[in-house]
Amino acid sequence: MFLPTTVKEVKARGWDQLDVILFTGDAYIDHPAFGAAVIGRLLEAEGYRVAIVPQPNWRDDLRDFTKLGAPRLFFGVTAGAMDSMVNHYTANLRLRHDDAYTPGGKAGFRPDYAVTVYTQCLKRLFPHVPVVVGGIEASLRRLTHYDYWNDRLRPSVLVESGADLLMYGMGERVVQQVARAMHNGYNAKLLRKIRQVAFLADEEYVSRLDPATTTRLHSYEECLADKRAFGENFTVEETLSNLREPTTTLVERTGDRYVVVTPPNTALTTEELDHSFDLPYERAPHPRYAGKGDIPAWEMIKFSMNIHRGCFGGCAFCTISAHQGKFITSRSERSILAETERIVRMPGFKGYISDIGAPSANMYRMGGHDETLCARCRRPSCLHPAKCPNLCNDHRPLLDLYAKIRAVKGVRKAFIGSGIRYDLFDDSPYLETVLRHHVSGRLKVAPEHTEDRVLKLMRKPPFALFERFNADFHRICRKEGLPYQLIPYFISSHPGCTEQDMRALSERVLGKLHFNLEQVQDLTPTPMTLSSVMFYTGENPYTHERVFVARSQEEKRRQKSWFFRRKR
Repeated sequence: MFLPTTVKEVKARGWDQLDVILFTGDAYIDHPAFGAAVIGRLLEAEGYRVAIVPQPNWRDDLRDFTKLGAPRLFFGVTAGAMDSMVNHYTANLRLRHDDAYTPGGKAGFRPDYAVTVYTQCLKRLFPHVPVVVGGIEASLRRLTHYDYWNDRLRPSVLVESGADLLMYGMGERVVQQVARAMHNGYNAKLLRKIRQVAFLADEEYVSRLDPATTTRLHSYEECLADKRAFGENFTVEETLSNLREPTTTLVERTGDRYVVVTPPNTALTTEELDHSFDLPYERAPHPRYAGKGDIPAWEMIKFSMNIHRGCFGGCAFCTISAHQGKFITSRSERSILAETERIVRMPGFKGYISDIGAPSANMYRMGGHDETLCARCRRPSCLHPAKCPNLCNDHRPLLDLYAKIRAVKGVRKAFIGSGIRYDLFDDSPYLETVLRHHVSGRLKVAPEHTEDRVLKLMRKPPFALFERFNADFHRICRKEGLPYQLIPYFISSHPGCTEQDMRALSERVLGKLHFNLEQVQDLTPTPMTLSSVMFYTGENPYTHERVFVARSQEEKRRQKSWFFRRKR
């Protein structure tokens, strides 16, 4: 059964009151790739009565917010799988005309700053019911952050929304702890002891925190007055978020209140991650969407699977490590093969798995040779400025997994659709195996730029590695008789990138290497990334080196135009 979304569906289960009601900016798709479904199923497995209200109408009399009444424990709010502003606007601030997470791909079914809007509606209607916010939008806006769409610093989403509690990062472990703490009513003392949450407190509470495990950040007002203060806050936040066993609580004053962020949890165990993926999902959109058109995000991933969490690449423009962490938690082969068999039995499956995927396709079961060294490490990336000598990048467990997936009855082909890190290959037979068995015709990689100065600011490897990879790709394709195409991703207007750098990129990629670029993008500075901090401050917050920033839409347009020029 799907989780209920209406009064009729709640009554069909014989429930007279719900424990938790989740509001999401996405359509309800009961699948482990969609956060609201995961949180709902986890709470259901703990015995709670849970319902989901997908894409509530915030423009009318707010009946979507009141139709299920007040829950016994709390309302949960998420903007969905994407930050609502990234979902709504292009990099040049134009309104998008579609939404991949809505039936028919229609736009306009969620508000700007959805977490804040949904929470304010609920607090106005149910002022005494706790509201807990989470998901990517809340997670990356938990402290003072640069908002590209308004070109200014905004305070924590807790301050703007009025939410009672914020869960950041991946929510499997923390949401169960929050529900248990609220089992007998809202208990601030218990909730504030939970890891991986944020909340507002007063001076009296903050004064009682242990100074040995508490770091006071520059206040929101200090960040407004001094861009360097904002950059210094970021370096502390990023460093602490990438520790193996963090113990530090962050405190940031805004006006006469304080945002308190407890330390993140350690990475999930394989058993915990398996439990999340093994829950009884329907693996389909809710029947309420019948006849309303396909949901593009669902159509893209319905015959795919995710094999691990986390990414140790630490790219400057990416939010994955800030939200999922840099340490890899891999699912067991048992769990992955069981999901493979469920996919084979799905209606419409014709033998082709679209993606054996992950944040980075080939980090499965990778980590440190010596875990005690990882426990002391403070680097944001295991690959930049050079691959960590303690990193075990053995591809054999992943290659064994691929072979077992290929052997599942009913699987004709299992493709790799996620991006591959070619700086992890060394002498592994990984590339040859992927090309022989797991490519549909195109292979995606992300060199992002060609110029070393820009690549260093992006935390990406030198372009020479891509050129070597490109040569290996074509050598293997020639040997195997494979008519495959390599699809590289590039970014324009990254901090530090000038128009001269884009011209150099054009000459090397379009001229020397003869690529016809399709997958190109202008940088969107998203909250809580190093790139967004450099975009706002005009300097590298770690070194205070000044960096050029293409700020105007005309500058950004000129940089992107070099993707489509041909060398004369």
